[in-house]
Amino acid sequence: MTDETLGICPNPDSLPPPYWVGFDLGGTKMLATVFDREFKKLGRAKRKSRGNEGITEGLSRIARTIQDAIQNAEVDPQRIGGIGIGCPGPLDLNTGVLKEAPNLGWKNVPVQEYLENEFNCRVVVANDVDAGVFGEYKFGAGKNARCVVGIFPGTGIGGGCVYEGKIFHGANCTCMEIGHIPMVPTGPLDGCNNPGSLEAMASRLVIAAAAAQAAFRGQAPSLLESSGTDIRNIRSGAIAEAAVNEKSIRAIVEHAADHIGMAVVTLIHLLAPDVVVLGGGLVEAMPEILCERIEKTVRKRVLPAFEDVFTIKVAELGDEATVYGAAAWAASRINASTTRSS
Repeated sequence: MTDETLGICPNPDSLPPPYWVGFDLGGTKMLATVFDREFKKLGRAKRKSRGNEGITEGLSRIARTIQDAIQNAEVDPQRIGGIGIGCPGPLDLNTGVLKEAPNLGWKNVPVQEYLENEFNCRVVVANDVDAGVFGEYKFGAGKNARCVVGIFPGTGIGGGCVYEGKIFHGANCTCMEIGHIPMVPTGPLDGCNNPGSLEAMASRLVIAAAAAQAAFRGQAPSLLESSGTDIRNIRSGAIAEAAVNEKSIRAIVEHAADHIGMAVVTLIHLLAPDVVVLGGGLVEAMPEILCERIEKTVRKRVLPAFEDVFTIKVAELGDEATVYGAAAWAASRINASTTRSS
């Protein structure tokens, strides 16, 4: 396969700057964004994921969303330098296969092969949280740090690490499954039936379930009035509002934050990161409450030798972290391989 077939310009300075596409595949939504060489946003498109419609339709929806973003950006599709896609779940990094996406009901999805055939350009597949942390490293809260660790509490708890400019992963698979760090050996089960993991103790789902119980018991009347006791209706914003007004809800949030803080302590002792980035919808909804408590826990438990080596920051890119990071990671990988082959 030639460089031209792959969509790589052998002499990029002789032609207009290439464009990069970043894609975020989520459990409920998918987002595509087109960037120029300087990573200025040129166009975007968004769709619902609809994983229940199956893998074939799902891949088609991804391709149509990318096509819509390219059209919205008003750029020549032949000038796309590459596509980076952040996917939930474990990946085979050699083949670009999404091994499993539980929230979509997909297994063994040939994401890279499908998109390369559709767009005739290189496609780089990454874990969505890894891509998000890389986005924060390149453009956000962890910009240009030597080592950045990210923790993103949501339905589960995702984690990622960028070390000296590269996403930290195994030889051919993703890693940094922070949500599955054991915290309490006899604790409740998480979605993978692991007892007492960080996800089982501190995810948004766990916080919402505890908040629903508090509302049912009459301990959180404002939450009961606004959202009821169905955890599907108790979203991050409702939890944040209730945490201000209800002592019981604040205690639940702080209890979860203590567990996240202990996980951060573990990561600091292992990796000595310059920056720990906290992100996701839950953090965005109540950054002061969560981050203040997490930092308090970390400062209390971290070894004295590590006290001055790190800072804890709130993510800056929000929902766009993954598309930024996926595009930038694709550009980094593709440009590096092009340089080696020239």
